[in-house]
Amino acid sequence: FIPKYRRKVMYGKIGKEVGEILSTVCKITGVKLIKGGVCPNHVHLYVSIPPKMSISEVMSKLKGKSALMIFDRHPEYRDKYGRHFWARGYYAETIGQVNEETIKKYIEEQEECSRIEG
Repeated sequence: FIPKYRRKVMYGKIGKEVGEILSTVCKITGVKLIKGGVCPNHVHLYVSIPPKMSISEVMSKLKGKSALMIFDRHPEYRDKYGRHFWARGYYAETIGQVNEETIKKYIEEQEECSRIEG
């Protein structure tokens, strides 16, 4: 998923903070973070979702709670983005057709991304 207007705002220290925030939100919501990457203008997450939760429910919680936490740490973003740090929508894929190592390798090979480990 991407920040609003696909702005390149998640780099350096801020990228690492966003990774920490997403990791925290995953723990709070009961989602297992396997691997992730925060790039300047998008995020990759490889997660395991409990069967009782839908993908849309998880994404709503991840994006909503993380946005609030980002705004708490960086009030200047609230002025730029209003109430929404993340853009609407996301891309989700199940791993049925691809093995786990392929997904991990893809996330690791993304340039300029801060790594998130579960």
